Amino acid sequence: MQMTVDQALAQGGAGRFQRRLLGIFGLVWAADAMQVLAIGFTAASIAASFGLTVPQALQTGTLFFLGMFAGATLFGRIADRIGRRNVLLLTVLCDAGFGMASAFAQDFTMLLALRFLTGMAVGGTLPVDYALMAEFLPPKNRGRWLVWLEGFWAIGTIAVALTAWIAHLAGAAEAWRWIFGAAALPAVIGVFLRLWVPESPMFLLRQGKEERARAVVNRVLTGNGGPALDPQVRLTAPDAPEVGQGIFGPELKRRSIAVFATWFLVSLSYYGVFVWLPSQLVSGGAGFVKSYGFLVLLALAQIPGYALAAHGVEAWGRKRTLQIFLILSAGGCFLFTLAATPLTSALALLLMSFALLGTWGALYAFTPELYPTGLRATGMGTASAVARVGGLLAPSALGLVVAQGFGVAIGVFSALLLLAAIATLFIRAETRDQAIG
Repeated sequence: MQMTVDQALAQGGAGRFQRRLLGIFGLVWAADAMQVLAIGFTAASIAASFGLTVPQALQTGTLFFLGMFAGATLFGRIADRIGRRNVLLLTVLCDAGFGMASAFAQDFTMLLALRFLTGMAVGGTLPVDYALMAEFLPPKNRGRWLVWLEGFWAIGTIAVALTAWIAHLAGAAEAWRWIFGAAALPAVIGVFLRLWVPESPMFLLRQGKEERARAVVNRVLTGNGGPALDPQVRLTAPDAPEVGQGIFGPELKRRSIAVFATWFLVSLSYYGVFVWLPSQLVSGGAGFVKSYGFLVLLALAQIPGYALAAHGVEAWGRKRTLQIFLILSAGGCFLFTLAATPLTSALALLLMSFALLGTWGALYAFTPELYPTGLRATGMGTASAVARVGGLLAPSALGLVVAQGFGVAIGVFSALLLLAAIATLFIRAETRDQAIG
């Protein structure tokens, strides 16, 4: 009797094993959110410490995203060749080490180097995490659980906003050291927790290691309180496009171009907003919108966005949910350009935060399911690398747009998000309840 890994996982459902995996990956996912969003929260403090302007201090963001681009491109491909687990352990170790070292940098040049190396680690962690998590989930539960993993980004956003607020209230002379130290701490804990994570059974099967794949699947099944596989059952890999064809092969080329275009446009808009928003609001906002407390509220608005996306990917489908949130994100940006009072500005920003993070949740749930096992980490790594190009433009090139007025920049982001919604029309696939090969 033959059975695919997806069929075997469906037999045991999603339970205690997956919850533990979600907690382990989620902890570092939150830490990575803190590392990424620290760019906006630390710029003014770094500028004060080293006698720089804020745009000069944002070079830490440029180097960080350049590192993320390199890490996502490199580690995604490595994970498809040598396995997910070893890459995960290496990247989270570097994330913790270089991230913590950033808090003790003695000059700006050293800080730039450490932010680049931290970015490489974070860039390698994000796509491989998603590829591995997807490969441990049965089709019926996969979309919702992947959005839940992405939801830890909101927890990291809240944590970094709170850290910045506490540092501000405490009158810290170099608040950026507090923020970088806090961002690295969850990754330090995650290094030890990830030793528990086994290798992907789908990857092992593709490598011809059926006995090891069976042992991992049995660990999942028994961990969820069910019986192990019948000894007569043989695990097999379903038919899938040949790895040699690559993500731009005949069967995947159109899909890849549309997916990567969506990632780039969403990333450019998201980082354009959140890299510049903290300093823009604290220096140029009005009323409550100008406070660190509002930045925390803005982070809290992301949680219901993820919750609705988690419902939508299973109830409405991955693609439709992604399109709905893209349109809502564009709408929030557009409303901000029309806002005439602090209240209407706040409501527009809250809608924008809610919808943008729901967009990310749907996009992260959808993308790994669009590629077969032999290309999944490569596909996710390339998508992540393309997103980092958007991140690279946010601190530097987008500064020219922001200089024309933050409202003008937000209007540009609204148009880009509508363009991303159009790009999804060319992804001619829906993966809800579908097995991944």
